[in-house]
Amino acid sequence: MDFLRDRVALVTGGSRGIGEAIVRTLCGAGAEVVLHYNRGEKEARKIASETGHCLCVRADLEDASSVEGLWSEAVGWRGRIDVLVNNAGIYEPVSVEDGGRWEEVWQRTLGINLISAADLCRKAILHFRERGGGTIINVASRAAFRGDDPEYMPYAASKGGMVSLTRTIARGFAREGVLAYTVAPGFVETEMAREFVRRGGGDPAREIPLGSLAPPQEVANVVAFLASGAVRHATGATIDINGASYVH
Repeated sequence: MDFLRDRVALVTGGSRGIGEAIVRTLCGAGAEVVLHYNRGEKEARKIASETGHCLCVRADLEDASSVEGLWSEAVGWRGRIDVLVNNAGIYEPVSVEDGGRWEEVWQRTLGINLISAADLCRKAILHFRERGGGTIINVASRAAFRGDDPEYMPYAASKGGMVSLTRTIARGFAREGVLAYTVAPGFVETEMAREFVRRGGGDPAREIPLGSLAPPQEVANVVAFLASGAVRHATGATIDINGASYVH
């Protein structure tokens, strides 16, 4: 099905995990996708080769000038962006006792998870205004609503900020055709979740009523649906994908 034909999307963190699933799904629906990556060049090139609908762009989202370059290159590829998907994020632990790393982890987490997303949202809003509209989809987390384990305080705070960012954009720019949605997964079957288990986080599936972690494809399916423009009046909404482990 080519229901996203003639759409151009920018997906951050698109070389693995949820991002890879989003890129492949959007391409499969006919979209052309700018696949952002930082370290995963080999994986990004492989996805681009297999889909045939991608431009791969490397950018370090901690660096404001790199974010600027990412947006410029993305827009320059086809002359426009129709859909922005802010998916990139890090999940780095730090304890309240660890004064040596506390500020460093907070700065890095907020910089990548929230500030770079806000910068790209700003650029998208200005771009969409000129084109009569567009769609922003921000991938947040269940942690934005219920919090997270104490050592992942920066992650939860960054994702809470992303939800508020999205709702404010939806309220402020809907009349100009700018649609904004949040997707909030719980634990997803990705390397990030496996790393959580390796660090002694236990079995996250035990707290999920469905009894298993969400496949990345389910997140990608929701993103593609929102990108289609089929639910314009849902702008500002958050779509939970957590197996009923948190309902708000």
